[in-house]
Amino acid sequence: MPAPETHRRYDAVVVGGGHNGLVAAAYLARAGRSVLVLERLAHTGGAAVSTRPFAGVDARLSRYSYLVSLLPAKIVRDLGLDFRVRARTVSSYTPVERAGRPTGLLVGGGERRTREAFARLTGGEREYQAWKRFYGMTGRVAQRVFPTLTEPLPTRAELRARVDDEDAWRMLFEEPIGVAIEDRFADDLVRGVVLTDALIGTFADAHDPTLKQNRCFLYHVIGGGTGAWDVPVGGMGALTDALAAAARMAGARLATGHEAVRIDTDGREAEVTYRSGDGEATVAARHVLVGASPHALAELTGDPPPAPAEGAQLKVNMLLKRLPRLRDSSVDPHEAFAGTFHIAEGYDELAAAHAQAAAGELPAAPPSEIYCHSLADPTILAPHLAERGVHTLTLFGLHTPARLFAGDNDAVRDELLKATLAQLDAHLAEPLADCLATDAEGRPCIEAKTPLDLERDLRLPGGNIFHRELAWPYAQDGTGRWGVETRHANVLLCGAGAVRGGGVSGVPGHNAAMAVLEEGA
Repeated sequence: MPAPETHRRYDAVVVGGGHNGLVAAAYLARAGRSVLVLERLAHTGGAAVSTRPFAGVDARLSRYSYLVSLLPAKIVRDLGLDFRVRARTVSSYTPVERAGRPTGLLVGGGERRTREAFARLTGGEREYQAWKRFYGMTGRVAQRVFPTLTEPLPTRAELRARVDDEDAWRMLFEEPIGVAIEDRFADDLVRGVVLTDALIGTFADAHDPTLKQNRCFLYHVIGGGTGAWDVPVGGMGALTDALAAAARMAGARLATGHEAVRIDTDGREAEVTYRSGDGEATVAARHVLVGASPHALAELTGDPPPAPAEGAQLKVNMLLKRLPRLRDSSVDPHEAFAGTFHIAEGYDELAAAHAQAAAGELPAAPPSEIYCHSLADPTILAPHLAERGVHTLTLFGLHTPARLFAGDNDAVRDELLKATLAQLDAHLAEPLADCLATDAEGRPCIEAKTPLDLERDLRLPGGNIFHRELAWPYAQDGTGRWGVETRHANVLLCGAGAVRGGGVSGVPGHNAAMAVLEEGA
């Protein structure tokens, strides 16, 4: 790794080699700026990496983040990235037992199949037509809002005018999303499937007056201008590897194993002190772009810390010998697991789980959702594994805030994992444990990560996958022109905690780079 000392002053130093930091570095280097990226870990990629977590098993899992929706095609084109995504043919499958028999809702596979699935579950056409109208509305909002993410921040009034639909604006931006869901849908399961997009990594009730669930919902339905969530071919690490290659090719220096420990600035020039295996050193820069969290930024600059952040999710990675059979025999597991497989996510179940967690208890029926990457993209498996029918499963649990793990993280993790898998098993014709592959040492191929594990491993504050609560994608007091500005004129926040951050998008990295280039420095 080229030593930073070979170039004592840079136009820009990027703190953190996650995907946003790499996007910023690539844009700036391509514009002719001298750029240094300081990454404390031994590799770039941050939370968007592919790893082989199971000993002796050649399967590359997207260990933390795992699907792509918010990454603008503009960034892929601008940076000439060798990166592709693959659409999922099935959007979701949600199993349920009704009248003593297993059934469920399959969304996808064509309009006719989806309409028939709604009719089988609900006994009529009403819910399907309501579904079409509702997601027709979110689709129109997506087309109008998504392009603004890589533009200077619009004002609230400008974004409202761009949406140009007062009913949609009220539903998404002004009143709790629970109101729209309850007004438009009657079936509990359908309501729950809609609500889940408002709860990914967000601990909130459908009627939370702060509307943080609305902000989460908005970002989950506007991606790409369609709201589709796609599979990264080669795993999430394929994106960050492509970004690192683009940054290097453009001339940026990527220094792994180099941890930034302090930023000193007078608003015009800055110095970044970092620590590596060779000791401590300092490098000068005109601009510093911080891809770490707002909490890390405050520590680096000595500023007052922001409000505490808290994550609220369980992440489980698994490798299976085969996909499990379902109690609902009308659905092929290869379809059910290809999309998002919702577990214990009825509307009332989600409300009960939130209430229990808010009272300091683990949910009795933990809600979660699963998908199988290898069904859409078998390239993450070694050929001999794919030929044997081996598959990955990724589970994302909801309503498990970090506070629940504070007493004994390991014990609570084990208890939650057991309860979560029991909810899945209730819909399977065979126990999931019978389907798990084993590693080279004979251990089941399953790992679970709590918010506290993510805080420890990735320095996500409180384990929050968005670094802090998501913000509306419009300007408010103090957000600046691009939503990346800080109280220091030449220090910018290019990580997920920026306005229009969160998710694997590259948007904060792009916007921080644009802010620098717009300045003409």
